Amino acid sequence: MKALTSAIALFCLFISFGTLAQTNQTILVMGDSLSAEYGLVRGSGWVKLLEEQLQKQSSPWNVFNASISGETSSGGLSRLPKLLDQKKPGIVFLELGANDALRGLSVQESSKNLRKMIQMSKQAGAKVLLFGMQIPPNYGQEYTREFKDLYAKLADQEKVQLLPFFLSGVASDISLFQADRIHPNEKAQTILFKNVWGAMTPYQTMLKGS
Repeated sequence: MKALTSAIALFCLFISFGTLAQTNQTILVMGDSLSAEYGLVRGSGWVKLLEEQLQKQSSPWNVFNASISGETSSGGLSRLPKLLDQKKPGIVFLELGANDALRGLSVQESSKNLRKMIQMSKQAGAKVLLFGMQIPPNYGQEYTREFKDLYAKLADQEKVQLLPFFLSGVASDISLFQADRIHPNEKAQTILFKNVWGAMTPYQTMLKGS
């Protein structure tokens, strides 16, 4: 009788965990102004281009852009639990950290926040794509190097997919920036989209659906 009771309890626990792990065919984008169409015409950013690409492929997946201009890793961390509960995404994009550097947050603090976000997403059953970021050398060589390296270290330690440098092909071309020389302009969005799409190669099969 005890064995039967234990088996039933184990089965119920298994069902419970299975339910928790269920996800929707949703890509949740957690980013800052680089993903929130700052200074751009609405609907012209790289996230919109991603949505259009999925539609072209008749993919059943949709994109929910939860990016906010000025967002930091700590702000993203505070918002993530509710978004994971509401959207139950199958994939989470983490494009955060640049504003941490602008505000003088330590690399250790940024790393801790991003690690928690990765772990929360994985525990919710989602796959994670971490966007690597870099900062100008005027922040100091050591800080600049440590900031760049934190993304590769996190991706390796947490076993998640990494986009090595989100602004690859854009950062060195001033013509691809708005007047503030900080935010990519509309011409740059296609490049950013291609960077993201290339990093999504491991997900292509699942994006096609059944």
